[in-house]
Amino acid sequence: MQDSNLNLNLKKDTVLPPKTRRLSRARWLFGSFVGLLLFSCVPLRTGRGEYTVCSHSDSIYTVDETRPRAQCITVLEGRITAIGDEADIRRHWLRNSHIFDLTGADVRFIKPNHIIVPGLADAHAHVLQQGYKMQLQLDGAQSVQEVVDRIKAYIIAHPDVHANTSRWIEGMGWDQTKWGEAFPTAADLSSDPLLHGRPIVLLRVDVHAAWVSERVLELMDPLPPDSKVEGGSIIRDASGKPTGIFVDNAMTLIPRPPWSPEQYVDFFDTAVAEALRYGLTSIHDAATDPDAVAFFKGVAAAGKLPIRLYLMAVPFSENFTDWEPSRVERLTNYGVHGRLNLRSVKLFTDGALGSWGAALISPYTDKPDTRGIMRNSPDIMGQLMRSTWKAEMQVNVHCIGDRANEVVLDIFEDIMANEALQGRPEISAFRPRIEHSQILQPADLERIGRLGVIASVQPTHATSDMWYAETRLGSERIKGAYAYRTLLEASWSKILPLGSDFPVEGVNPMLGFYAAVSRLSVDGRSPHGGGGWFPAEKLTRAQALKGMTLDAAYASFMENDLGSLTVGKRADFVVLDRNIMEVEPAEILQTKVAATVIDGKVAYGTLGGKSWW
Repeated sequence: MQDSNLNLNLKKDTVLPPKTRRLSRARWLFGSFVGLLLFSCVPLRTGRGEYTVCSHSDSIYTVDETRPRAQCITVLEGRITAIGDEADIRRHWLRNSHIFDLTGADVRFIKPNHIIVPGLADAHAHVLQQGYKMQLQLDGAQSVQEVVDRIKAYIIAHPDVHANTSRWIEGMGWDQTKWGEAFPTAADLSSDPLLHGRPIVLLRVDVHAAWVSERVLELMDPLPPDSKVEGGSIIRDASGKPTGIFVDNAMTLIPRPPWSPEQYVDFFDTAVAEALRYGLTSIHDAATDPDAVAFFKGVAAAGKLPIRLYLMAVPFSENFTDWEPSRVERLTNYGVHGRLNLRSVKLFTDGALGSWGAALISPYTDKPDTRGIMRNSPDIMGQLMRSTWKAEMQVNVHCIGDRANEVVLDIFEDIMANEALQGRPEISAFRPRIEHSQILQPADLERIGRLGVIASVQPTHATSDMWYAETRLGSERIKGAYAYRTLLEASWSKILPLGSDFPVEGVNPMLGFYAAVSRLSVDGRSPHGGGGWFPAEKLTRAQALKGMTLDAAYASFMENDLGSLTVGKRADFVVLDRNIMEVEPAEILQTKVAATVIDGKVAYGTLGGKSWW
């Protein structure tokens, strides 16, 4: 037993030579083995619920610049209490357990090829819409006929829908760039007798356009006579007849039935289960309407929120100029587990590139009759942003096109000048965000960083759009698009939160990590070859991991509690089955999550059985 207490005699900061440490470790392990034999019938005496997770090498990536890698972390009551190598953790246990040996210590070793990273965050996603999309997925459909076939299969698989031709059918994910550039039509949804006469609404992959059936057009009659709707567009044929495509604000004309309480629960459960399976511990919900806020509050109050949510409230008044952001209820660590927060507002400036809705300064290269859509005028955007700022809510604005980004940066710059905040670190108290920051002029790429406006980006948008983006924008304008490395280097705070925008893209954060570091499609291709699309804009793996952890935490005011594996922070971490920081890029996509841990408790997978030191 004398040797088993060897570490009790080591001073806290003692560093032994490698050979001495090996001998000490061997003696210590022998003593621990003897202690195990002698005390195997003695119950655990700490009574603290503390446990340690170790790797067989320094395979814990902390995203803490003071100690980037570690061998072990210890958790108590949902927080990290110690981090270091085995010797550090043994000393921690002996100092705090009030026992004379470590035979009762709860220690788990991950597999040799596994790693641990901080809990992964998605800085821009749509939780309930992910569940909604899972009803009828249209992603990847290569033709209009394939969409029709998927709807037929859905009807046949749901007898209640099959028997009721008045039942609304809703789906999401179609993308006309997969089969050409022309939008589909309502008539296409009547081409099969099983679909004819049914109300069908299908959201485009970017959720900025909707394709409806002829029956829905009948229900909408009469429509506004002009194709232009304030902030949107009704697509019409040469004779002026609506084709069945509604873009951006025109989508609000569609009389879609409201979700039932059962649908809210189903959509939520479906999305959250998928998120946890992929290692997500935090999600920034990037457009939460009042009904959704009420739903999330109910879930959190009942102690049934297994993941952290940071909500961005959207305006709830039909007349935006009458909307008061001061009426938005703040939520701070709300609910039984304190996982629900709301302190931001989401505003929309323009549409999306794929549906020619992104607001551009010059006309589209492939459609010179349009410059896209400003969903709100610069004056209304100024009113909304200033009133949100005055209400001391974080201002998060959707901007895709260079015109939209320019307008919003002009407003932010004016606000900061009036508040005497321009160019000063004090802007970190407000943390304004531009969601997507997708297409910017060279001067605005510099300006967004100088002003301290956070660029919240989605790497998979680049690899999804790269096949048609240059066709839309031309060879010069494309150089300021999806410029993630440039945005990060321009940021004085070196913050670049990464998200997916699911359900627009996949939930799996490894898709975003892979896209950020490779700029390639999942099959290893790009318009510029195997080296990646505009490879100078690749992020390093360390930058990408930080963007999905600590930067996302900063963007939601949670960097003191989340985002890195640091003593005192919440014990949110993920065990991955391979080292994404070292494997070949293509292998990143094969990564599986062995365990997702939130507040120190396993929310998905397993940490394995207890081991003995």
